[in-house]
Amino acid sequence: MKAVIQRVKHASVTVEGTEIAAIKHGILLLLGIAEQDSTEDILWLSKKIANLRIFNDENGVMNESLIAVNGEAIVVSQFTLQASTKKGNRPSYIKAAKPEIAIPIYESFVKQFELDLGRKVGTGEFGADMKVELLNDGPVTIVIDTENKN
Repeated sequence: MKAVIQRVKHASVTVEGTEIAAIKHGILLLLGIAEQDSTEDILWLSKKIANLRIFNDENGVMNESLIAVNGEAIVVSQFTLQASTKKGNRPSYIKAAKPEIAIPIYESFVKQFELDLGRKVGTGEFGADMKVELLNDGPVTIVIDTENKN
């Protein structure tokens, strides 16, 4: 599982002209799911992101978590994060989980993340043509891959 976490001033997701999720201060989380991702990956990644200290404290130092700042979140499934660019110029998405595997993992991740945060999160629409808008704050962008958790 790969995650791109962006600290944002605001973010939104629109599908077919309708805004389906919007937040103010918090994170936009893009999530790429692979065939081999497991419940262990979900639990580890959710806790890691919820507690990631990427928000400024009273001294302007990145020392606070999303939980601590009572921030909001949107989680968007993005299979292109699993792209392989080793050969040629056309990315291969062979590592990305098929929808029948990815959707349950995505939904489980969202539920676990809500539990870890103690609040609801916004989501994208799996498989839809989404327009994602954000104002990156910092900019702060962190990439986490569960293959590197050990």
